[in-house]
Amino acid sequence: MLENGNLSGNAQEPRCITVPNLTPIKEIPLYDDMRGLLDGMTEQYGDDACFIIKTRRGTRKAPAEYKRISFRQQREDVDAFGAALLRLGLKGKRLAIIGKNRYEWMLAYYSFMCGLGVIVPLDKGLPFDETELSLQRAKADALCFDKELEPLAASLRDSGKFPDMTFICMEPCEGWLDVPSLTEQGRADASALAEYKELPIDGKALSIILFTSGTSGLAKAVMLSQYNITYNAKDVLSTEDLRCGDVNMAFLPYHHTFGSTGQVMMSLAGMTSVFCDGLKYIQRNIVEYKVSVFICVPLLIESIYKKIMQEIEKQGKMKTFRTGVKISRLLLRLGIDVRRKIFKEIHEKLGGSLRFVISGASPLDPAVAQGFTDLGISVVQGYGMTETSPVLAGENPEHLRIGTIGWAMPGVELRVEDPNEEGIGELVARGGNVMLGYYENEEATAEIFRGGWLHTGDLASVDADGYVTIRGRAKNVIVLKNGKNIYPEELEQEIGELPYVSECMVFGEPRRHDGDHKDLVVCVKIVYDAGRIKETRGAGTPEQIEAAVAEDIERINDEMPSYKHIYRRYISDEPMEKTTTGKIKRYKQKI
Repeated sequence: MLENGNLSGNAQEPRCITVPNLTPIKEIPLYDDMRGLLDGMTEQYGDDACFIIKTRRGTRKAPAEYKRISFRQQREDVDAFGAALLRLGLKGKRLAIIGKNRYEWMLAYYSFMCGLGVIVPLDKGLPFDETELSLQRAKADALCFDKELEPLAASLRDSGKFPDMTFICMEPCEGWLDVPSLTEQGRADASALAEYKELPIDGKALSIILFTSGTSGLAKAVMLSQYNITYNAKDVLSTEDLRCGDVNMAFLPYHHTFGSTGQVMMSLAGMTSVFCDGLKYIQRNIVEYKVSVFICVPLLIESIYKKIMQEIEKQGKMKTFRTGVKISRLLLRLGIDVRRKIFKEIHEKLGGSLRFVISGASPLDPAVAQGFTDLGISVVQGYGMTETSPVLAGENPEHLRIGTIGWAMPGVELRVEDPNEEGIGELVARGGNVMLGYYENEEATAEIFRGGWLHTGDLASVDADGYVTIRGRAKNVIVLKNGKNIYPEELEQEIGELPYVSECMVFGEPRRHDGDHKDLVVCVKIVYDAGRIKETRGAGTPEQIEAAVAEDIERINDEMPSYKHIYRRYISDEPMEKTTTGKIKRYKQKI
């Protein structure tokens, strides 16, 4: 095996580089199942606020109204709703949940896992056909849905394909069972409550079927246990600066593994969670609730930072801002931190409390990570996948190197297998957070588990200090006829720094469209922002835009080895199709 990142190997083991583990900064208990976790949270935090829910938006005539839900009330609601589901005959069944992030989503999640059956979180953004197929593939017996999706639920009910399905709306809705009414029924049913509380739970058995938001092909159905989730929540919480009393904005969709595991983790830390009113209200809600922490995808973090920079530029204060950055960096090296004082005006526009952001799902632009750091807001990256519940590696304030994903979680074994001459190989993992397998797909399960390790499909390298850098997906690598490997993500990061580029995708195409498919050239598809390219490059007509992009790509080519030169450009102002976590669906792009 490997020690201290050195290469080793023998006939039985492939050559590999071991990734060091983050050292826990605090002790967090490990629970075997969700009931134990809920009991632990209630005992520790009791009457503290677990959620704050806006029940009425503010107007000029009346202020907004809010409802506070304590950890104790959440625990009681879980039992009450669970008892009602038991009375409905759902013990041993499968409950699908679909809708926006809200208290009732997590209530259904916890209630069903405390002894009833298997949860199937679904993406509310899926087309009807995919939702229908997912319900069929997962063999769902019941569906808990957001009121906004009542037309979808009605279509599913009327399709005739789910004659025995139980439908439950998350709020009162005529003609449907609903969560609040069922919760009150369960609360009043003493015998059902007593029976529900004694239901046996196997924390290591199948509890969640979660469909991947993959960028290629049919989504796989990942099988997770409650232990997978509690194990990962403990790992992350033990290494990150998350505090009791923090206010968390629940951005990342709960149907996403990092969204639901993240919510479990935030509650386990004793934090209060709130919800945003919609994407265009994000900054307003951060100020409104004095949000201090959140987890989200890079697309959102980069958007917030871009708006901050555009506002500074609009006010003509960029020179002053850059001077402030230089001064604060110098003082920081001397052990004096004045960032939040120097940039007080910016912090106030973000509510004054924002201090910590966790980025996941895809790589964060290093310039944005550095930008938030300069402002005095810690931004760390987590790396993982649905199959690992999800976090495998991450940064924390003690181990932070911008552009990397840090070190392995304390309970995870992580290594780079069969590195090439550049030190790049496939990242493989094992640990208590690793899935049980793919549901009804033995072939795919055997493909991802080899030699006792889960093969992530991501290529990575490890520097001398053990920090891991993701180089790209193995399946996306462009292998040229001369044997050179090109990692599209490296070029995409470079091209993405052009101010008018909204999205880009680098890929390989045959040098001649009717020629040798092994003789590839590097190509790029760029989606540009018409306003920004006009503002920054003075390009308005198609010809001007083409010329401006060509000039910038040639400049990038000049800085690259010749084999990495971009040979063809495809330009559009139409967004590319993406997953709900912001990843481009490469296989669906039209060139």
